[in-house]
Amino acid sequence: MPTTKMIIEGVGYLGSFLVVISMLMTSVKRLRIVNTVGSVIFTTYALIIRSYPTAFMNLCLICINLYQLYKLGKKSESYSLIKTVTGKGSVLFLTDYYKDDICRFFPDFTTDKIKDCDAAFLILYGTSPAGMLLGKNAGEDTIDVAVDYAMPEYRDCSVGRFLYSGLLEHGVKRLRYNGALSSQYEGYMLRMGFVRNGEGFVKEL
Repeated sequence: MPTTKMIIEGVGYLGSFLVVISMLMTSVKRLRIVNTVGSVIFTTYALIIRSYPTAFMNLCLICINLYQLYKLGKKSESYSLIKTVTGKGSVLFLTDYYKDDICRFFPDFTTDKIKDCDAAFLILYGTSPAGMLLGKNAGEDTIDVAVDYAMPEYRDCSVGRFLYSGLLEHGVKRLRYNGALSSQYEGYMLRMGFVRNGEGFVKEL
């Protein structure tokens, strides 16, 4: 039967583990949330063992994380959506640079497919690329999606929400996807409001 000392040490190890694990996360929002939880647990541990400097340091981390999460909550105000062209410039550079990561979610993706796309949108956070959507126009208000991708540090769903609301201003009312997807990305699409349609997915904006 575990002793009180063992339980207290277990609390300390759990807090430390969560703080360390958070540093491995690419999503800034997820990093901040997990780091905050770990810091709260470790603050509790530090107070129990009366290590007040350690408790103070973790309280500071909690305050920093909460402030950054507040800023992240307002991040959509810093996004902008730009309609661009495929086959040259920034689109080619970004798809080539992130090609391996894109293929994790879109197994059928090749840079050659970009040539067939006539619809391209970039999402910027400030002046930094945060995501992109590439596809084919299928009628006046529909895009058949080839790639809907967010850069690793912006994978907190805010890019997707901004993109889908912004597309309406460009006359896009429907997105369709019929290619191969990773199970992880299928889960993301369902969370973002896509519904299954035969072997593919569709979202009404």
